[in-house]
Amino acid sequence: MSEIIHDLLMWLTDLGYWGIMIGLMIEVIPSEIVLSYGGYLVSLDKISFVGAVIYGTIGGVIAQIFVYWIGRYGGRPFLEKYGKYILIHKKHIDVAEQWFERYGSGVIFTARFIPVVRHAISIPAGITRMPLGRFTILTTLAVIPWSIFFIYLGMELGSNWENIEEMAAPHIGKFIWAAVGLTALYFIFMIIRNRRNKR
Repeated sequence: MSEIIHDLLMWLTDLGYWGIMIGLMIEVIPSEIVLSYGGYLVSLDKISFVGAVIYGTIGGVIAQIFVYWIGRYGGRPFLEKYGKYILIHKKHIDVAEQWFERYGSGVIFTARFIPVVRHAISIPAGITRMPLGRFTILTTLAVIPWSIFFIYLGMELGSNWENIEEMAAPHIGKFIWAAVGLTALYFIFMIIRNRRNKR
């Protein structure tokens, strides 16, 4: 971890719950790192596990609503130019749009667990003007288990929380396979529903 990011993380997390929420909202530091450090603070009894999950969820959802609004009012050209400042690059947008076109709005939930598209999937949702209420609900349902997972790992690692990537790697694969499976089930459901509607 670079010294600048480390110092920024220390400053944010010194704010407790609010620091976790703000850290996730601004997306300068990957959510996995912010949440795992939040778990470390829980292990020190500086904050509670439930509070960390609540504020982590709020921050994560607000961050994605922000990206949604950028997609809705700025469009793809704006994001291709400035998306790098919120860790979103052209390749992420390409994959996210392919997923959204193939699987529909339900992918907002399942794609949250897949590294390449988890942040960028909010872009096509905004561009296609997906209802904000539905977008927020699906995003929240996905952010909650993601927050719980990394806060828990941060607790388990304690002072070794910076090794979160190594610790999380074996489990991320399970998240991805579960997300792919849920996406496939959703896709099958959509096909069956469309066929019934045609009849």
